Amino acid sequence: MAKATRKRTFHSGALRYTYDRYIGKDPEQVRQYEEEVVNAEIARKVYDLRTKAGISQRELARRVGTSASAICRLEDADYDGHSLYMLKRIAEALDQRVEIRFIPIRRKQIQPA
Repeated sequence: MAKATRKRTFHSGALRYTYDRYIGKDPEQVRQYEEEVVNAEIARKVYDLRTKAGISQRELARRVGTSASAICRLEDADYDGHSLYMLKRIAEALDQRVEIRFIPIRRKQIQPA
């Protein structure tokens, strides 16, 4: 039985068209897309927390005990090496905590042809 994934919602028809055309229902393409979305969300969250704190990448790196280039990589949407350990160190340096949630995915049963 094939595994179905949740249907992505988009704010524009152009994005929906692009997703349907290049990702479609190909399970591997969907998996890669979803992984990239998560990477971009993490990068954006790290960036938002740092800028809200009003500090530079260099200052955050000093607080975390790493290099500014490591912080730069973490804020890059293409980076896929996020570790829970590093995210916890960043959270602590910014007086935050990491929260992990498991959310059920709605799955449709695909009928065999």
